[in-house]
Amino acid sequence: MSTSAGHVWQNCLNFIEDNIQIQAYKTWFVPIKPVKLEGNVLSIEVPSRFFYEWLEEHYIKLLKSALTKELGRDARLIYVIRMENTFGNKLAHTESIPSATKSIQNTQQVDAPLNSYNAELKNPFVIPGIRNLEVESQLNPNYNFDNFLEGDSNRLARSAGLAVANKPGGTSFNPLLIFGGVGLGKTHLAHAIGVEIKENYADKTVLYISAEKFTQQYVESVKKNTRNDFIHFYQLIDVLIIDDVQFLSGKSGTQDVFFHIFNHLHQNGKQVIITSDKAPVDMQDIEQRLLSRFKWGLSAELQVPDFETRISILKNKLYRDGVEIPDTIVEYVAKNIKSNVRELEGAIISLIAQSSFNKMEITVELAKEVVNKFVKNTKREVSIDYIQKVVSEYFQMDIDTLQSKTRKRHIVQARQLAMYFAKKFTKASLASIGSQIGKRDHATVLHACKTVDNLSFTDKQFRKYVDDLNQKLTL
Repeated sequence: MSTSAGHVWQNCLNFIEDNIQIQAYKTWFVPIKPVKLEGNVLSIEVPSRFFYEWLEEHYIKLLKSALTKELGRDARLIYVIRMENTFGNKLAHTESIPSATKSIQNTQQVDAPLNSYNAELKNPFVIPGIRNLEVESQLNPNYNFDNFLEGDSNRLARSAGLAVANKPGGTSFNPLLIFGGVGLGKTHLAHAIGVEIKENYADKTVLYISAEKFTQQYVESVKKNTRNDFIHFYQLIDVLIIDDVQFLSGKSGTQDVFFHIFNHLHQNGKQVIITSDKAPVDMQDIEQRLLSRFKWGLSAELQVPDFETRISILKNKLYRDGVEIPDTIVEYVAKNIKSNVRELEGAIISLIAQSSFNKMEITVELAKEVVNKFVKNTKREVSIDYIQKVVSEYFQMDIDTLQSKTRKRHIVQARQLAMYFAKKFTKASLASIGSQIGKRDHATVLHACKTVDNLSFTDKQFRKYVDDLNQKLTL
């Protein structure tokens, strides 16, 4: 690299940095390296062809202004594209002409005017051959704020969702990440936000899609060599709702393309809404650069609803279905089904169905029968806090002692058993388990699980501990 190339490019960067958002500057210009300067022709190295295409589509005018300022009206720019393959690194050269007049021929004919992609845009949601670029929102109008009842367990998430719906892209809640366990209303709330936005802003393009469907579309675009069309389609969305983003775990290609789509939408003031069964800190096999962006906005947790909220949910469900049930029965169901909203509503539907099909009056006895069967057939979700409580009580110690730094053998074993059962009965990551049980790291949890497995085979008394606790936790 010649000194003059570096000097010219640095001056260009100073100009560019003053004219775009700092995050866009860091994402698209900091990775570029100046290669050489020959007369009025500057060569720069970019990481990939996609990178080059992005610059040509989104920043060609800015590059033209910067280079013209430094090298005059006849300035030319050559991209040196670094491509990775199994045979090592290769460089490809592509010339761009950011001068006011395109009087000089390109060394390679790659013409990318600012609007060239829109005419060829392919919508992954329409049937091939049908020329229709209208985007169906994929929203379910039955999932709205009217039937997403507020309670202590969801107040933050619901309030943030309403704020986003009233001003998409214009709040600090961007992205809005909604997380929580199964059946607590993540998908319902995500749809409700989208439905409300469509009512408030009919002209905005809103799209709901599951992370699994998004991945399938991406894989299909790679097979058909339409990856850029896929990216450009999603760049047009005003409000993008991605459900169950944890599904992207371990899928590096899909994560990479989502990273670029996310950057474009965020930089252009578009709204991104994400749901997950875990908080960002507990997501595994998701790239750090994505996790850091998930944390830019607000992460709002949906928790298990309290008794009063469960009663309100049931009464709202019955009202919407035009069914009347005595309050004593509603309260019985709400008191005995605590796990999540989905199971709560499922139980009341089962109760109504039993009454209707068997032509029986809805009584407390019938409610007990339905609830007992429902609870029995539903796998119980055990929390890490509950596991620590059961283990502590079993060994007759308090939770602070269980979590302490002491190395006394019986306390260490109790702590290891709590970690073992947390791994067995919850979906929490090793890091999350360690953090909640005495602020240990994931390696400590892994060691604890191996120790419990080994002692279960070699120590009869320890095996009894495992069997007793397992029985208590599965009752």
